[in-house]
Amino acid sequence: MRQFDDNAAKAARARQSQLTKPAGSLGRLEDLAVFMAGWQGRDRPRIDRAQALVFAGNHGIAARGISPFPMAVTQAMVENFRAGGAAINQLCRAAGADLSVHALDLDRPTADFTQGPAMDPSEVAQAMQAGADAVDPDADILILGEMGIGNSAVSAALAAAVFGGRAEDWVGPGTGAAGDMLARKTLTVAEGLARHAPTNARETLAAFGGREQAAICGAILRAREAAIPVILDGFICSAAASVLTRDDKGALDHCLIGHESAEPGHRRLVAALGMQPVLSLDMRLGEGSGAAVALMVLRAALECHNGMATFAEAGIAG
Repeated sequence: MRQFDDNAAKAARARQSQLTKPAGSLGRLEDLAVFMAGWQGRDRPRIDRAQALVFAGNHGIAARGISPFPMAVTQAMVENFRAGGAAINQLCRAAGADLSVHALDLDRPTADFTQGPAMDPSEVAQAMQAGADAVDPDADILILGEMGIGNSAVSAALAAAVFGGRAEDWVGPGTGAAGDMLARKTLTVAEGLARHAPTNARETLAAFGGREQAAICGAILRAREAAIPVILDGFICSAAASVLTRDDKGALDHCLIGHESAEPGHRRLVAALGMQPVLSLDMRLGEGSGAAVALMVLRAALECHNGMATFAEAGIAG
């Protein structure tokens, strides 16, 4: 598995110290440039090819009435993505990312995890492989998103399985669950947690699902093999990614969290992962939307890193 290139990062940090600005005055933008240098293995990192992947799946627990929307909305939104009508289409265009959408057996929802495993091991493997196969090895950056009615409940279950806590600690409104529906959603997650006790990443994905979460994991692993930095989206994407830390605590070292979602469990999840989101804009849409906005900030960081003059080049003493 590819590791961070300390020499490239050190060279990038040295360049930052020579640019025409007070030391550290660009704050997190400087850190982002160094992060990219280390994972791309060059002191002048660049983004010529940005790839955005959205994975979509359906979940058996949606039949329990835990979302204001029916499962059919997943397919409808996939069609909207492909027609260019969703928020992620506009944000990818603005951020300069090539978007592709991958629908994973939408006519075959995962099983209800309160009754048994959501997927069998072969289904987990197939979904992870689909995610891995979607990654362009020539990409300079990968952003990940998802779509799937019911998947915020799946994400709450995944986060609790990885980091502990009660269902109430992780369950939020998602697409708008409130009142009795939110209580039913919380009970669903609690019943799933009581039923399953997975001990590794694949067992966790099999227990709770879903296919889009497994595909996200597969894409992250493939990106690591190719030394491609990754920008994760909000709660659902981050919860899926966190499953990989059950097998390897450093599995997400090449990843950034694009934004802190307004979904209540995300702040807790970010803290548990020990990561710092690039942005906090009260977004909670999913689709990779927060990651796409973060890509714009990352591009800004690299424009400054690569394009600014050094003090010597500018003829400024001191």
